[in-house]
Amino acid sequence: MSGRRGNRSNMESFLAKSVHIASVVAAYWFVSISLVFLNKYLLSSKDLQLDAPLFVTWFQCVVTVALCFLLSIGARLFPSVISFPEFKIEPKIVREVFPLSVVFVAMISANNLCLKYVGVAFYYVVRSLTTVFNVVLSYVILKQTTSGKALACCGIIIAGFALGVNQEGVTGTLSVRGVIYGVSASLFVALNAIYTKKVLPSVDENVWKLTMYNNVNGCFLFLPIMLFTGEFPEVYNFPKLFDSTFLTVMVISGIFGFAIGYVTGLQIQVTSPLTHNISGTAKAAAQTVIATAYYHEVKDFLWWLSNGVVLFGSAAYTHVKRMEMKQQFETEKKAVSSDVEIPETSNV
Repeated sequence: MSGRRGNRSNMESFLAKSVHIASVVAAYWFVSISLVFLNKYLLSSKDLQLDAPLFVTWFQCVVTVALCFLLSIGARLFPSVISFPEFKIEPKIVREVFPLSVVFVAMISANNLCLKYVGVAFYYVVRSLTTVFNVVLSYVILKQTTSGKALACCGIIIAGFALGVNQEGVTGTLSVRGVIYGVSASLFVALNAIYTKKVLPSVDENVWKLTMYNNVNGCFLFLPIMLFTGEFPEVYNFPKLFDSTFLTVMVISGIFGFAIGYVTGLQIQVTSPLTHNISGTAKAAAQTVIATAYYHEVKDFLWWLSNGVVLFGSAAYTHVKRMEMKQQFETEKKAVSSDVEIPETSNV
């Protein structure tokens, strides 16, 4: 009887855990896909006709800073419910984080500029070279080599990217500027990942603290760039600047931009980095299908094949790196075991 109760309890526990994981993955998909569609609307909607992508990106940084401030207050008032670092800006840390913030601003700017000029359906493919740049920059900056299998996967991704660009050209929807911004965004994403590891010790390894400093710096870094690109007159003359609907969408996009960091970390926490990568790849496929349906786009076989090739190359790279990490762990484990000496026993 007790055995049946134990099995039932284990089953309920497993079911609850499965539901929790599924909910987190669903939240990641919802936030990530929604953010892309929201940004696409703000950046290139015919309803808005606002040609100020840097202003949109700057506003999202402002919303993120405001949320960090509110959450820090919430953590002080309800420490048992909310865990968030104190909202305190130290000049020394600002200086240490500043180089990363420059890369961060370049990354989110290029990302949104890419989305302004390309369709959501093509967005994943045009931004697919991040893995390739990770490999290149890891070798150039960190002097880390990559296995032949991993390089072959990068070759597959590049082939899929090239085919995708070619097919966009065939259909007459290719934006050269969009491709340039997409490749630049991939480069800066890879750079951001490398420099984040170097800067994290300055903020006590706290990702939320780094987010706060990055966005505070970003709020100021964007201003001269917006001045140089002439976005201030565009924003000033925008007739819907104080329209409630426009401002609501802007705030929601900022909230989702903040939330994507949280749900990404949460998904890694409840699953694993590998599962997160697989989930991200599957999400990209779903996002592409949703975009073609939503915007009533008809794509030919080779266009879909390019997406499939990129997805396959990305998934294969994740699998190869997982197997290499597993093999390295086993090798280190054996080395540690062989170093342990069994003390000789002596008869007294």
